[in-house]
Amino acid sequence: MDGRKLLRHYRDYLSEFKSWDQKSHADKWLLYPENLGRHLSIDETSLSHGELYTILTNKAAKGKKGSIVAIVAGTKAEAVISVLHKIPEKERRKVSEITLDMAGNMELIAKKCFPKAIRVTDRFHVQKLATEAVQEIRIKHRWDAIDRENDAIEIARKTNKVFRAEVFSNGDTLKQLLARSRYVLYKKAFDWTTSQKERADLLFERYPDLKVAYSLSMELSHIFDKTTEKVFGLAKLAKWHEKVRQSAFKAFNTIARSIQNHYPTILNYFDNRSTNASAESFNAKIKAFRSQFRGVKCVKFFLYRLTQLYA
Repeated sequence: MDGRKLLRHYRDYLSEFKSWDQKSHADKWLLYPENLGRHLSIDETSLSHGELYTILTNKAAKGKKGSIVAIVAGTKAEAVISVLHKIPEKERRKVSEITLDMAGNMELIAKKCFPKAIRVTDRFHVQKLATEAVQEIRIKHRWDAIDRENDAIEIARKTNKVFRAEVFSNGDTLKQLLARSRYVLYKKAFDWTTSQKERADLLFERYPDLKVAYSLSMELSHIFDKTTEKVFGLAKLAKWHEKVRQSAFKAFNTIARSIQNHYPTILNYFDNRSTNASAESFNAKIKAFRSQFRGVKCVKFFLYRLTQLYA
């Protein structure tokens, strides 16, 4: 039997899609108030063609049936709030904690819909900003190295000389050293392999500013890893901010300002060490589900099948 015909037959006759009580508005919003729990995560994900949906999940379900509380098309706070307000206020006030990223719309949704919940900014979103700042410095050096090499090649041609790129002790040229250091700068130093340690030593010797930036990024990660009390977290972050100020890195100063603007919700992490990992894991499941069916042709039917598994 033709695969497409089988799928249509399942959708139209074998499944309960036609009689699904949320079918009429499924592409705009879905709501499962019975899945509301005390600990929630909120995040955004793309279902198809870059179209974003805001997804609220119950952590207690651990990514299984009962996980989905709401799925709303788009990321506009007003639209998401209007859907979540369909849940009785008495039930929404029972939510004690909600994890989210640093986006202003997510914080507004959490504040308006779950007034009694403690809002916790995900530590991994904060750390991601720091690692991206390190990569930004590396990429800038790489483009400079490419420009210098191109200039050297052109000069060699004009003078009828043979250009030979500098080769380091590990066999990398400068361009290769900067390109291949990408993953080195994401990892902690104690996780480096022998070749990665050699590459890092060569990189930091040539670019001391990258060593400083990498150290700042790892120190921020260490604060979240090793600190167990909010008051110590505040003190350590304050010291980290001072080091950032002295470094004069524009990107890191921007991160420091972002942390300062989200201090209360970032520090809430140290109470229960809650993260948005459950939301990221659920997003990964959606992507796997989407790839399994080779994309999303009918959004409503895709959401129907998704909710059969996770709602």
